[in-house]
Amino acid sequence: MLIAGEYYMVNKAMPYKKVVINTDGASRGNPGKAAIGAVIADEQGGTIHTISRCIGITTNNQAEYKALIEGLEAALKLDASEVAIRIDSELIVNQVKGRYRVKNPALKPLYQRVTELLAGFNGFTIEHISRTFNQGADRLANLALDAH
Repeated sequence: MLIAGEYYMVNKAMPYKKVVINTDGASRGNPGKAAIGAVIADEQGGTIHTISRCIGITTNNQAEYKALIEGLEAALKLDASEVAIRIDSELIVNQVKGRYRVKNPALKPLYQRVTELLAGFNGFTIEHISRTFNQGADRLANLALDAH
């Protein structure tokens, strides 16, 4: 379990390069047809990578976790050493910060994968943002849903 707080130091060995990750998962029905969207930007706000794809039938919370996982995996492939995560799921933010326990058995392996990925960064922040400020990731998730 991660310690609650705004900044988490994980591994100081990596070179500094910070990215901002906005993610969103969408499910039409709960569970239902689901998709993920993510926007990875540099510190100046320039988009450097996007993700938009269907992930099959799942719940909204599972889709939110899967979007975060794919965003973190992409950030590692980009050799980022720090990430600022912005997500509109209060549940995920509070679980990652250690404020809420992960009780749902279907979310436990997804949460575990997130913690494994976060260990690959020098540090990270995670914050809840409103859907209004997550429109890029939301749009990408819905584009994937609309395409299939």
